[in-house]
Amino acid sequence: MTTVRNWARNQQCEPDAVERPNDTAEVAALVVAAAASNRPVKVIGAGHSFTAAAMTDGVLVSLGRLGDVVDISGDRVTVQAGIELRDLSRLLDEHGLAMPNLGDINVQSLAGATATATHGTGRGLGNLATTIEAIELVDGRGEVHRFDVAADPDAVRTLAVGVGGFGIVTELTLRVVPAFDLHAKETVEPLADVVSGWDAFTRSADHAEFFFFPGDDRALVKRNDRTDEPARPPSRLAYVRDKYLFENVAFGLACAVGRRWPSLAPRITNAFAASASERDLIDRSDRVFASPRKVRFVEMEYGIPIDAVPEALARVQALVASLHHPVLLPIEVRCSAADDLALSTGYGRESGWIAVHQYPGMPYEHYFDTVEQIMSDYDGRPHWGKLHGQTADVLRERYPRWDDAMALRDRLDPDRTFRNAYLDRVFG
Repeated sequence: MTTVRNWARNQQCEPDAVERPNDTAEVAALVVAAAASNRPVKVIGAGHSFTAAAMTDGVLVSLGRLGDVVDISGDRVTVQAGIELRDLSRLLDEHGLAMPNLGDINVQSLAGATATATHGTGRGLGNLATTIEAIELVDGRGEVHRFDVAADPDAVRTLAVGVGGFGIVTELTLRVVPAFDLHAKETVEPLADVVSGWDAFTRSADHAEFFFFPGDDRALVKRNDRTDEPARPPSRLAYVRDKYLFENVAFGLACAVGRRWPSLAPRITNAFAASASERDLIDRSDRVFASPRKVRFVEMEYGIPIDAVPEALARVQALVASLHHPVLLPIEVRCSAADDLALSTGYGRESGWIAVHQYPGMPYEHYFDTVEQIMSDYDGRPHWGKLHGQTADVLRERYPRWDDAMALRDRLDPDRTFRNAYLDRVFG
């Protein structure tokens, strides 16, 4: 029996079978066979969800062979859903195109990233799923559907963030933009100044974010703006030094030391904050957005009304100061635009994002649980792919179109072919 684990190694399952279909027809046939034998089906991409969203003891489907571009027409691109974001960005660039926004990790599958409302940062930009114009989906009985926003906008706006509960997405049509470069400015600034000027900070760049190590008074700030200036990317040596040796090799070793000797953790995090280098460069957008992540961690992230961020963040800082165990990884703060996708964490409101992390093997349950309680005071919506403890009863109150979404689920998967323990908890 095969054991499958996610990237963070905090979730695993032993499926009856692992299938790698070559096209939509094979996906449909797999679902028909599984439904006939009453076996659940789940899809796994790169395994970058920290939850058990893709875990099953039934049939686990990998869409790794469905990674081709089907069609490019103007500002619309149709691709198979298993394509990885890094490959999609490379192929789009070859045609003078780009995604309008990306997160800081680009190894996820497109289907997994959109299904969980994965996002980058930018007050005027929504999550990745907001670019979806059409969806091809295999439902719980193996029937293939194609939903287009022009013909059935409600269905597309529901299925765009589906968390794997409505069917297997096999093909997506996306709205893309002309390729662009970003002027990246990375600075170290007083944390109190950034937080007190939060509203201005979110408007200070096309893409603005910051992070800080718990207990430190410095913010490591990133501001990225579109530019027509000539490119001046980092040298290969500088990229390897900053992104691999410092952010991954050295930081990973330091975290391992902090796990072994927790009393050293404050000195370790202080040393890394103090040694962070400022950068100023211009490069292709996807190269600026994403960085290699070799140090494993667990993460929880909540979206709350954007104006609530300073108050909520102060409460998180107070919590961290009271913990009896150290936190080795930083707290990250971002923002995003409101959207109209039924199960999107950004539905109907501009969002501020607060993400907390911990190194594997270090205590995190009390830390994360208490942060979650804080976020609940602001009707916080958890990132679908990151750790949280919410249930359907709570989430129904936080999503105005929840019942409409569940009605579509009943129509597309009435026998719950795609259920698992995670969906039972969050969808009911």
